[in-house]
Amino acid sequence: MPESSSSPTAHRATRVGRRPSTSRAELETHALRLFSVRGFDAVTVEDIAGATGIGRRTFFRYYQSKNDVVWGDFEGELRRLRATLADFPPQTPMMDALREAIVDFNRLDAAQIPWHRLRMRLILEVPALQAHSTLRYAEWRAVVAEFAATRVAQPPDALLPQVIAYTCLGAAVAAYEQWLRQDGSDLSTFLDEALRALGPGFQEHERRG
Repeated sequence: MPESSSSPTAHRATRVGRRPSTSRAELETHALRLFSVRGFDAVTVEDIAGATGIGRRTFFRYYQSKNDVVWGDFEGELRRLRATLADFPPQTPMMDALREAIVDFNRLDAAQIPWHRLRMRLILEVPALQAHSTLRYAEWRAVVAEFAATRVAQPPDALLPQVIAYTCLGAAVAAYEQWLRQDGSDLSTFLDEALRALGPGFQEHERRG
């Protein structure tokens, strides 16, 4: 599942008008605050830009839409996931590598947890974000399928790598839903348990040597 590496930062005083600099993290912070107070649909790009102290044009240098703000630096996180998977030696079982990489992909510092809970509630529950989420899920599955393809000696778009990718995504979403329902619970524990259950079913398909 998806997780932003640039966690929202502490509130900083802002002024309307041109600022010398801003960051993705600042935009995320102000956007998530606004979404939590007003609701996602009621917040505009102009609202986010104004709260951050930048103009509309500057906002679009960072994100293509307010939908993208919710996902943070998702492209950067996918690059990290791909690199993590590539670093596993061939002797590491495929499903062990996927489980460890996906748990790491979603690992949170304590300060990130409240913000990430809000982020994931938006992603999983706001109807206006569902179509956008479908595109992001496809990008995530592509990374998993690429890795699985190298282990089962099939093209990434073949049935088995795609089944592995879809199943890993389903397990991750189920883990997130459990986490959101239980305040104070540990996301990594749910992810590890859900993905570990998939191992026996897929491991026999791996080709080694």
